[in-house]
Amino acid sequence: MDSKIVVIIPAFNEENAVGKVVKAIPKEWVEEIVVVNNNSTDQTRQAAEQEGALVLDQPIKGYGNACLKGMEYVKSKTKKPDIIVFLDADYSDYPEQLPDLVKPILEDRMDMVIGSRALGEREGGSMTFPQVFGNRLATRLIWLFYGYRFTDLGPFRAIRWDKLMEINMKDKTFGWTVEMQVKAAKMKMKCTEVPMAYRNRIGKSKVSGTVYGTVMAGYKILYTIFKYL
Repeated sequence: MDSKIVVIIPAFNEENAVGKVVKAIPKEWVEEIVVVNNNSTDQTRQAAEQEGALVLDQPIKGYGNACLKGMEYVKSKTKKPDIIVFLDADYSDYPEQLPDLVKPILEDRMDMVIGSRALGEREGGSMTFPQVFGNRLATRLIWLFYGYRFTDLGPFRAIRWDKLMEINMKDKTFGWTVEMQVKAAKMKMKCTEVPMAYRNRIGKSKVSGTVYGTVMAGYKILYTIFKYL
């Protein structure tokens, strides 16, 4: 395959899952796997390195901070990739589906592809009611205000490197995924979704697993949608 793909995986205390994620990524499809260790206090770094990932440290907590750290590294590379894939470290997604995720970019010249859990097969209990409701509300607001139809804010996503640079991502915490989609819509990028299977994550969610995390994520998502109007 001619296109170069780099995978960025933000990880906070995912020692039991991140190795499985890295191992399941089809290596023949990717040039490099970058795990960003986001101030973990467990063996996340060692688990990722054991499976061959490059591990970067981002001591400042925040999902967006971790993703931005991974992007900084990619910017420093002499030869830039064609596509960036973002993937969570909790093993809730199926990394084996990466070829399906990038196919619309490679074959249909799409700019960004969201792996939609709403369109795919979800294991019972893998998404909480607030997650499902929040995704539906957020995607309907994006349709209402920006004219783009999404069904999910799924973290498993692929985007052309040059388009990611144009988007100029800023969010450092919970608003990362929605910021990318809102800006892509505002810039009239060619976006699509593909169905993605989803299972119960390994360990407890740092966001949906707590009341504080759920409330703050919901607030940040809505704030971001209205911020870019």
